[in-house]
Amino acid sequence: MTILIDADGCPVVDITVRIAVKHKIDCIILCDTAHFLEKPGAKTITVSKGADSVDFALVNMVKPGDIVVIQDYGLAAMCLARRAVPINQNGMVYTNSNIDALLNERHTSKKIRMAGGRLKGPSKRTAEQDAAFEHKLRELI
Repeated sequence: MTILIDADGCPVVDITVRIAVKHKIDCIILCDTAHFLEKPGAKTITVSKGADSVDFALVNMVKPGDIVVIQDYGLAAMCLARRAVPINQNGMVYTNSNIDALLNERHTSKKIRMAGGRLKGPSKRTAEQDAAFEHKLRELI
């Protein structure tokens, strides 16, 4: 098992690396040249900046049973197809049972934005969200 992190804009990189190191699990941080991150105990792979460049690199590396920390529903669907276990920054595990509804929600939101509508952005990150993520990641391990 390896833990892969789509680190561009990911608020739980430090938590993930700390847990991976504690459990002696290989951890790979993927980011583009605009978001270079280096953390002791993890390998960093930096790809060229570009739309979805990190996503494509990640999905080409992921193997069955890997844990993938991501926020993107589309990438989560691709990881599920590769039999990995995708989890978001709040501890929600993406599954074959919930991914279709999430992708539909993303599509609907995009249609609203394209029509000129506005959607409320995410609220400020809380300690409870970090705790929920940490609990779920430890459970998956």
